[in-house]
Order: sequence, then structure tokens, then C-alpha cells
Amino acid sequence: MQASAVKHIKMTRVTQKGMLETDDQLAVEEPLEILVVYGGAGDRITKVISVTMRTPGNDEELAAGFLFTEGIINNREQVASVQPDDEDENKVMVTLCDAAVPHLQTAERNFYTTSSCGVCGKSGIDAIKTVSIYAQQDDTMKVSVAVLYGLPIALKKQQELFASTGGLHASSLFDADGNLLMLREDVGRHNALDKVIGACFLKNHLPLHSTILLLSGRASFELIQKASMAGIKIIASIGAPSSLALQQAEEFGITLIGFLGNEKFNIYSASHRVVFE
Repeated sequence: MQASAVKHIKMTRVTQKGMLETDDQLAVEEPLEILVVYGGAGDRITKVISVTMRTPGNDEELAAGFLFTEGIINNREQVASVQPDDEDENKVMVTLCDAAVPHLQTAERNFYTTSSCGVCGKSGIDAIKTVSIYAQQDDTMKVSVAVLYGLPIALKKQQELFASTGGLHASSLFDADGNLLMLREDVGRHNALDKVIGACFLKNHLPLHSTILLLSGRASFELIQKASMAGIKIIASIGAPSSLALQQAEEFGITLIGFLGNEKFNIYSASHRVVFE
């Protein structure tokens, strides 16, 4: 049985009027161990790829998205199954087809990564420079200013767990008309995006050239890198991008938008995709 994403607790609220014992909800943070099974029929190998702190829910998507965005696997056909462990709800087993060879050297990590860090466990700078198989494909994606203005409003209406806990990040996909296609939440911003990309990966919906990615917080390098792996060409964030995020966006021709809200935003790269009407 999948663990709950929210924990109900008792706490003391302090105001100028005094103290009050009341109920509250916290976002759950628990470890998820991602394992890969690969090799020939008579020589199968089981390897722990990562332990990441995440909010329970959509764990199969998270595992698949993580392996894809880290460049360990390249396509859906390589995956035979993605299954939670029968005895441990904090483990997910990704079984590859006999002929599939995982690129483990592209994701050299320490054993443990935190929910707030997707690349800090990497053992070297070269290990974070994964290359998308969709990076050089042409796209005709455009988005209007009016649609961009409406994205934060649509996200706020749908971000249920954040409303109840105040402690989660969200990644969401929209089409060019501003229709919400998918939303995932997690205590880790990179986990939320891996869940989105993993869901699309498992459904064979990649690349995501015709979508807009909206991030509930800041745009970090790791998020731009993961989005580029999925072929996303327009990324908007409620917060600011980092300098390395901008460098990555420019390298892959991604339209990067920051500080989206209150009918204003900044365009940091590839402004040709934004249509002013």
C-alpha cells in the first residue's frame, strides 16, 4: 500500500493573542531506493542506482523519469517493467529488457541524495552534462503572453498538496493554449519534474516539444537539464533562474522565463517563441 503524501499532526500556533493547540498537515518526506535489474537471461544484475528523499506517490514515474533524465536509459522499449517492492513501499525495481544496457557511467553518484539536490551527489562535473537525444530536433512551438499570464493561476487551482501543507514543489505541463496536461508535486523540485517526465516516458509521449513546463519555484540547472532531456523547449518559473540554468537553456535553445506572475515576467533566452498579441 502506498504511503500517504500528507501527515496529520498536532501543533501549537502562537499569535499575539496567545497559544492555541490545533491540527496541521505536513508534507511527508521518505527515502526511495531505485534499483535496476539488467543483463542477459542467465546473468541478471540488480544494482541500487540512487536513494532519494521524496514525497510518496507516483514512485514508478519518479524511478523511470530519474533513469531517463539522468541518461541511464534512452527509450521506453528498454524497460520491461517498473514495480514497487512487495515488502518495502520505499523501493522501486526497474527491470530492463535482456538486450538493454544501462549507461551507469553517466550517472556517477554517491549512494544518497537529498530531496533538495538532484546533482549534488554527482561525483564529477562531466557526470552532470547529460545530452538529450531530442536536443537538435526542430520545433515550431509558440506561446502567447496571455497564455503565460494564466499559467500560475491554473497551477494554483490544481496544486492541492501545496495548499494543505505549504511544503511542496510542483512541476506542470501545459499545451500552447494553456490547458493543464499534467501536474506532480514533491518535497524535491527535481523529483516533481522526474515524476512528470517519467509519466510521459512510460506512456511513450516523448519528446515534449509541444508543451510548456511551469515550475513552482526557481529554475535551477538540474531542472533545465532534465527538461532538455525530454525535449521541452519552453520553461517558465515562478522564481528566478540561476546563471548556470540560463547557460544550459541557451545551449539547447530553450525559451527560459522567470518571475512569472501578476501579469509580468522576464524572458532570459530564445524570446522568439513568445508571441505578443
